[in-house]
Amino acid sequence: MLHARSLFVILLLLLGVLNAAAQDEDAQTVDSAIVRLNVGVVDQRGRPITSLSPNNFTLFENGVKQEISRFETTTAPFSVVMLLDMSGSTKSFRQNIKLSAARFLDALAPDDRVAVVEFYGKTSSGKVDTRVNLLADFTTNRRIAAESIALANGEGQTNLYEAIEFALKRLSRENTRRKAVVVLTDGVDTSLQNEDRRILSDSPDDQVPTIIKPEASSRLNEILSLADRQGVTIYPLALPTGDPARLADPTPRQIAMFKAARQRLQIVADRTGGTLNAINRLEEMGRLYAVVAAELRTLYTIEYSPADLTRDGKWREIRVEVNDESLIARTRQGYFAR
Repeated sequence: MLHARSLFVILLLLLGVLNAAAQDEDAQTVDSAIVRLNVGVVDQRGRPITSLSPNNFTLFENGVKQEISRFETTTAPFSVVMLLDMSGSTKSFRQNIKLSAARFLDALAPDDRVAVVEFYGKTSSGKVDTRVNLLADFTTNRRIAAESIALANGEGQTNLYEAIEFALKRLSRENTRRKAVVVLTDGVDTSLQNEDRRILSDSPDDQVPTIIKPEASSRLNEILSLADRQGVTIYPLALPTGDPARLADPTPRQIAMFKAARQRLQIVADRTGGTLNAINRLEEMGRLYAVVAAELRTLYTIEYSPADLTRDGKWREIRVEVNDESLIARTRQGYFAR
């Protein structure tokens, strides 16, 4: 048997190795001088084209042609975070959510890595106790991911943008893999809704429909900057809960707050190259999850180092062209050079 002191030394060495590995993992960052794009290409009938090569693409930033430094085909694997809204507004149809999310797993490619995260929030002593729980870390084991989805549970408020930030930080550990977030939510983030409510409370009635500027949210723009740096594509699946149109007599302020929340979801999708899929009926949820999984399988990934490396905070417009004029390329709109 080993002497107790020897065991203690071995334990310290093991802890040191684990700590160093954790530090290395945490230190992994994306080169900010590289811009990464997930690009979809379709024909005039909307059918995906998945057999192109780098020579088929021309890339522009602010109208200036850029050199492609890295290219991945549509078959390259993704790392995907599934974000599940477990706030009180989803409590009545949790079974639909879990069955639909499991269908998404079935539609992923075998080498795709998936992590499952739930989010919700509780109010205690006047403070919001936000919860973002990692139910399963990145894995190709579909059984583990499915079992974690079955465990998802929660109640209370919606801390949507904290959850997206959490997902982006987890994805930063996935090195150079292609990355996406699929988030199921009604989009009504509690903190931002409270800010909108304060704006509306100080506004005259005639300004209510237009006084909120969703794109001006500093929290939203923090999230978009994080996604920009990694080239993460975000796909919101928008639940119908919270829509005041379903109320008998919604107030103009209720309508304005929901409209702002939904516009922010649209901004997230547009800025990251994703698609906002609105779920109008719960039975559509599983089909839309499968649509997103199928779309991931049609994306190319292109990287370039901008010719202009100035970090002036200004907007840089991105345009991708295909040498066959009958084909249409779609990707994120651009980024702020921060």
